[in-house]
Formats: sequence, structure tokens, C-alpha cells
Amino acid sequence: MTAARDPAADRSPHIPVLLRPLLAAVAPVRGLWLDGTFGAGGYTRGLLEAGADCVIGVDRDPLALELAAPWAGAYGDRLRLVQGNFSELDQHAGAQLDGVVLDLGVSSMQIDMAERGFSFQKDGPLDMRMSQSGESAADIVNTASEERIADILYHFGEERASRRIAHAIVAARATDPIITTLRLAEIVSKCLPRPKPGQSHPATRSFQALRIAVNAEFSELVQGLGAAERALKPGGLLAVVTFHSLEDRVVKRFFQAASGEEPNSNRYAPAKSGTTARFELVTRKAVGPDDQELEENPRARSAKLRVARRTAAPAMAPDAAKLDAPDLPQTKKGRRG
Repeated sequence: MTAARDPAADRSPHIPVLLRPLLAAVAPVRGLWLDGTFGAGGYTRGLLEAGADCVIGVDRDPLALELAAPWAGAYGDRLRLVQGNFSELDQHAGAQLDGVVLDLGVSSMQIDMAERGFSFQKDGPLDMRMSQSGESAADIVNTASEERIADILYHFGEERASRRIAHAIVAARATDPIITTLRLAEIVSKCLPRPKPGQSHPATRSFQALRIAVNAEFSELVQGLGAAERALKPGGLLAVVTFHSLEDRVVKRFFQAASGEEPNSNRYAPAKSGTTARFELVTRKAVGPDDQELEENPRARSAKLRVARRTAAPAMAPDAAKLDAPDLPQTKKGRRG
């Protein structure tokens, strides 16, 4: 009889990205914090060890909470775990918060488990669902129209060959359903030039785009930023770590608009006045990894940290369009390939 496989055995040690600069930016750490993307718990443990009275760890992935069970009990009532989306973090908090941390994108834990279907380098079912429920990447690839697939690849992955790849996907699925990660990666790779040394894998943008579509990541992000604004008490801190330019653009524009430092679209227009700042910028520019972190964790190379402090101004609902959050067009206009 074969022994049951331990999911944790397939993972490399999880290293929370930009933890040191994050803790430095929000010091002194105290009060009630919420980690909206709990994952393997790296940020949560860092906050607790830095002095947070209590951390609420939220994750949509039930496996993340299951894997935390062996160590979470050691923190007693200082740690509370909740399965849910960070877009509703104000409801999960149940109280005004001293801080919120969001580590966007897919966790190392999910990437390293082939059966979750996030990696184009490991053969597994084409899944990509963080919550392990709902529409999967295989559902999209095998049932969506060629037009919708192209839109997803272009708008969520900035893939210029989106139409060519979508056409190849539709042609391939007519022979056999595309149900594994490596088959999809092979189809995508054949549509693109062979990468030069140091360049990313040809399927990187396509896999990113499908993952974003499956998990409605930009909708979650915009709603999560608004939920954090509502949940934070005056003086509370919001720290967000992003991993690609589309995410960082949304977070940057949210903080600019909420702090009254949004640049004019026309440099000849009069300076904006009368804006009541809802946040004060703690990091004037995005903070990236230093040489030590890059040596310890190469996955940190694209990470960026932004931190802002909540004021006493009333919260406002964020406008996804003004934040330039990517979305799929309702018409054919705006797609390339």
C-alpha cells in the first residue's frame, strides 16, 4: 500500500518576499493586523515576532490553512485563521485594524505543487484555482472562444502574440482537450521565438494571464484595496507587495489618488487642490529587493513594496477604471495579436 503523499514534501522552503523592508517600513509593529494573503504564513509570523498583538490570517485556499495547523497553535489567541477572499477583509476583521499586508499573486507553495496547475515547468492538471473551486484554466482553454482567449492573453498577460496563441490553442483542442500544464506550455512555446539566455519562458505571460482570469485577480485587488481602506483605523498601515507591472500600476495609482498626489494628465493644467488625503505615503517609491534578498530568493527579483498610512478622512470606494485595472473589453476593439 502506497503511503499518502505529504503536500509539504514537494515544496522548497517558503521565503516571504521583501519581509525585512516591509517590517522596517511599518515599525514599530503593534496592535491588530490582517494578512490578507496568508499563504505559507511568512508575513504573519514575521508580524507576530515583530510585536503584533494579534494577526488575522486570511486565505482563499483551504490548503494554506490546513498546512498551517502544525505551527499555528503555538501562537494561541494571537493568531486567527479565516478562509476567505481579501476583497472582503473588512468583514473578516470584525474590528478596526492597525495594519494590513497583501502579498499579491501566486504563492511559492502553489507554484511548487504540480497538481495545482500553476507552473509551466511542472506537469500537472491545468487548474490554477486558488480557492480550488469554480472555473479552472482547463475550462477556459477548452471552452472559451478564440476571441476571449486572445483577450485574456493580451489584457492580463500583455502578450503581443495573443491572437496567434489563441488560434493555436483552439486548433489543438479540436484534436484533444488541453488538460495538462506542459501541453499548454508546449502549444504556447511553438508560437513564439526561442528565448535567449536570461529571458523568461515563452509561456510566462500566457500562464500569468490565465491565472489572473481564473481567480479574478484585478477585481479582487481593487475591492481589497477598498476593503483595507475601510478597515484601517487612523494611523493604520497598508503594505502591498506586487510581482508584475500590471499589479504595481493599480496599487501605485490607488495610493497616488488616495494621498492627493495623483499627477495631472496635462502638465499645463492647474495643480489640484482641495483633495482630502485618505492615505499618507510611507514609501515615496516602490521598494525592491536588495542584493542579499536576490541571492537568498531569486523569485523576489520582480517584487515591489508600497506602504501608506491611513488618515482620519472618510473612506471612498476605489474606481477600477481610474486605477487603470485591466479588464476584458466588451468589443473587439483594443486587442492585438
